[in-house]
Formats: sequence, C-alpha cells, structure tokens
Amino acid sequence: MRGITITYTFDGDEADWEATTNAFIAAVDADPDAAGKFTYQVAVADDGVSRFHWGRWDSADTLAHVQSQPYFKTFAGKVREFAGGAPNAIGHDVKGKSTGW
Repeated sequence: MRGITITYTFDGDEADWEATTNAFIAAVDADPDAAGKFTYQVAVADDGVSRFHWGRWDSADTLAHVQSQPYFKTFAGKVREFAGGAPNAIGHDVKGKSTGW
C-alpha cells in the first residue's frame, strides 16, 4: 500500500478549511472506483495551525483515477491556497499498521 503525508500551516478561516476537507473526503467515499481503495485523513495539531493530511491507496490505478477527478483538482487547488503555495508532501510505502488504520 502506498501513502502520502502532507504538511503545512494554516491560520485562516477554519470553517472553509473544514468544509473543503470534509467535501473531499465525502467525494472519495462516494466515488465507487475509489471508496475502500483510497482513504484520506486530516488533522490539526495542538498548536492550531499545523495541518496534516494522510492519504493511502491500494494501487497506482486507484491513485490515477482519484487524481483525474474534478473533486481532486478542486481540493488540490484549495490545499495549495491554504498552504500559501505547495505544501510539504512525501510519499511512502506502508509497511505495517494496527487494526482500524
């Protein structure tokens, strides 16, 4: 399984950030070609401004599908806006995980 960790700081409109991230997650869950094969999680650090996004997917085909969707393009643009440019992003291979993750 492949994954990505995205980090940036954001201290703008919290309601806009939450609406944007919730809409993206809902779009992934509603996409029959992505649901269960591409998962996404977001978090706000205790400092209130550091943001973390974790994505995981089962195959290159699933990632390509998600990245080709309008909902992804909209979301990626908003994340760049929230981050004030390109966020920090690093891909990784998931080597182990606990149940439920």
